[in-house]
Amino acid sequence: MKTLFLFTVLSLSLWSLEAIPPLPQSVSYNVKKALLGKELFFDTALSKDYSVACVTCHNIYDGGADRRVVSTGFAGKKGNIQSPTVLNAVFNFRQFWNGRARDLYEQAKGPLENPVEHNMTPKLVVERVGKNPHYREAFESLYKNGVTYKNVIDAIVEFEKTLITPNSKFDLFLKGKTKLTQKEMHGYTLFKRYGCISCHNGINMGGNSFAKIGMFFSYPYKKEYPDRYAITHDPLDKNVFKVPTLRNIALTPPYFHDGSRATLQEAIKAMAHYNLGQEMPKEDIEDITDFLKTLTGELPRNLDAR
Repeated sequence: MKTLFLFTVLSLSLWSLEAIPPLPQSVSYNVKKALLGKELFFDTALSKDYSVACVTCHNIYDGGADRRVVSTGFAGKKGNIQSPTVLNAVFNFRQFWNGRARDLYEQAKGPLENPVEHNMTPKLVVERVGKNPHYREAFESLYKNGVTYKNVIDAIVEFEKTLITPNSKFDLFLKGKTKLTQKEMHGYTLFKRYGCISCHNGINMGGNSFAKIGMFFSYPYKKEYPDRYAITHDPLDKNVFKVPTLRNIALTPPYFHDGSRATLQEAIKAMAHYNLGQEMPKEDIEDITDFLKTLTGELPRNLDAR
């Protein structure tokens, strides 16, 4: 009897635990380096033809992603996948849709050196930054060896670390500081009941695992999308991508790696079909949409780039 009681208490305790912790109010970073990185993040001098900056495809004031299906880079060239959000990227276990970058340091180099995006070389980055008196002075004051490619990347990463969005309505709910509406709460319940939370969990509600889009019904496959198969060459990894974060999801249409869904409702309906094997009722889609809208957080004020 005692064993049964302990088992019941333990079971109830486990069920009461949330699979999604609230975002922290801040993370550890070097303020001066982050402020320098902020300037670099907005500087078109870091693209070969001065046409784009990091913010061009990752607008931190509009969800941290790109509202276009694919981004436009050097000489008007088009990308081959929808730009994911840079907000809260510090919490991802890998970077890029296929996880080819282990951390933000590897990620920051990717767009700079990509011939379709910034089309830069490490040497050209150092030349451009080094000839700017303001940058040269800032780097010499913050880094022992001044302007180097590694230091430029380091400064950009320090800025990206700060791009967390705490204090969403859902975070405040988790902390017991506010209540969700009936529809929002029902949407959260459905989010768990349907199984959405099996992939979209953890502090970033995603970004901590890989998953195949098309678990129950086959999803259109196009080899130009850089999925896990592009790295592993294992046929089972076709259409396998890093699970995207759902934080600030209301601000980041279009949805999916291919940008094929224009609205949250369309994205929810499609995911229910392809990955849950269910045709979700309209009312449930609406309530889950209301819940997802509570995930919009606030940018940190101390590094407001305006």
